[in-house]
Amino acid sequence: MVNGKEGKSYTNYKLVERRISIGTWSCNGNFYDFQRKRRLKYMKNKITPCLWFCADSGKISNVIAYYKTIFGDIFEEGNTMPLGETPSGNTEMCQVKIFGQPYTFMSTEKEHHPFNDSLALAINCDDQNELDKYWNYFTKEGKEVQCGWCIDKYGLRWQIIPINLGELMSKPNAWQVMMKQKKIIIAEY
Repeated sequence: MVNGKEGKSYTNYKLVERRISIGTWSCNGNFYDFQRKRRLKYMKNKITPCLWFCADSGKISNVIAYYKTIFGDIFEEGNTMPLGETPSGNTEMCQVKIFGQPYTFMSTEKEHHPFNDSLALAINCDDQNELDKYWNYFTKEGKEVQCGWCIDKYGLRWQIIPINLGELMSKPNAWQVMMKQKKIIIAEY
């Protein structure tokens, strides 16, 4: 007996429609659209930031290795997509996730437009140890700026800040403290 009627089956069309939309519909035990499901692993968001790097010979593997070193298991990479020769030289792309957030990385041999201060990725750190870890890594081959901002070796801007920055900034003289800092030192607030 199905749905209260013997010998009859009523399909939940909303469920079937949902399964089709996320690529899990099966027919005779086979996945209907396995490739779509794989793409959706990286494309669940309507908007995915695309970051354009300049790396040796345009190899995205250099960029991937750099970020994989600091982020470890919270950095996921997809397959490298070689695009070949472009006006910016050899070009490759790769879908990645950092802390579960998808990005598209593109790497070219020649710099097209450098990163600048109009875009920064913020890492909200739980404590000073985590803050030091990211800050020290990015500034080792990059550069310190001010107020928790730094630039990594590829020119990407980062805000390495404590997760409770709002609370810290509500303390007396917090603004003056921050203006004297490059790396945020939580104990100084």
